[in-house]
Amino acid sequence: MALKIYTKTGDTGNTSLIGGTKVPKSHIRIETYGTVDELNSYIGFCSDQLFHEPSKNMLKEVQDRLFTIGSSLACDPEKEPLMKIPDLRESDIELLEIEIDRMNEMIPAMKFFILPGGHPAISSLHVARCVCRRAERLCVHMQQENIFVELLVIKYLNRLSDYLFVLSRFIGHELGVEEIPWKARV
Repeated sequence: MALKIYTKTGDTGNTSLIGGTKVPKSHIRIETYGTVDELNSYIGFCSDQLFHEPSKNMLKEVQDRLFTIGSSLACDPEKEPLMKIPDLRESDIELLEIEIDRMNEMIPAMKFFILPGGHPAISSLHVARCVCRRAERLCVHMQQENIFVELLVIKYLNRLSDYLFVLSRFIGHELGVEEIPWKARV
């Protein structure tokens, strides 16, 4: 018999962190890892629109790291040392930087602000970038409220949003889609 997906334990507006600590569903920790989950889902949506296998493979790596981040954020920090939660590593950030630099060598230098658009894959990557920035802001908010968040998580999300921006430009370049310059109204 399959396990039921619903537990009814959240019907009163509370949920449990990994480790059993109960918190309201409105808690910033829940909002933050929910946003990371939203980002992970959007990364899958973006990947489904890409034709470039190396980029699809890299997005799979990103999704794995986002599960690691989500696990860390969903865990009661006082109980985490007792559990086997996977760790984010500095090398995960370095991989994003290597990919950013590699793609930047293949695309023209940016000479103007660009508007998201031109192709569904490009637009989707920009939406993912925006969701990533929101996740980063929520992590910073947690930190400002003295709620533990691993500093490496903030750094990774910051670099990931840069990666998604450059990936959107790279995919546009590969597709032969012209960038849409932003022209300020005068």
